[in-house]
Amino acid sequence: MMILIAGLISGCASMFPGNVPRSSDISKQHAPNLTAPYNKPYKVRGVTYYPLRTAVGYREVGHASWYGSESGNRTAMGTHFVPHGLTAAHKTLPLPSRVRVTNLKNGRQVDVLVNDRGPFTKGRIIDLSRGAAQKIGLHGVDKVKIEHLNDRISQN
Repeated sequence: MMILIAGLISGCASMFPGNVPRSSDISKQHAPNLTAPYNKPYKVRGVTYYPLRTAVGYREVGHASWYGSESGNRTAMGTHFVPHGLTAAHKTLPLPSRVRVTNLKNGRQVDVLVNDRGPFTKGRIIDLSRGAAQKIGLHGVDKVKIEHLNDRISQN
């Protein structure tokens, strides 16, 4: 059993060279590395996205959805994607960022680590991991509020 657990844990190491943090290192970071490749402008389907230099004071209201393992096993940061974790994808927030997502339909909140890019579906502002979506009762697409946490500690 211990060998299986060790194998699973070692599978979380990044396959990408260079300055890509491991999943365990992300929670220790206080400020995004703005020179990292995942915080540079990028193009998807002919649209260029410009990641923000800071998320301080960031607030947004719009529609959220959730995503699972169909998106692949690595995030934009190169870390292992954990569908049942509390993570999210956003097109322009600096990576990593911590945000509070509130489901405006039921008032439930979850604090997540934004470590991926997306959603690239029109009309959506954030994609939550399955675990985060379940925590706020999001089953398809719902209206949410996103607030940058400014290093506040999660109350959830």
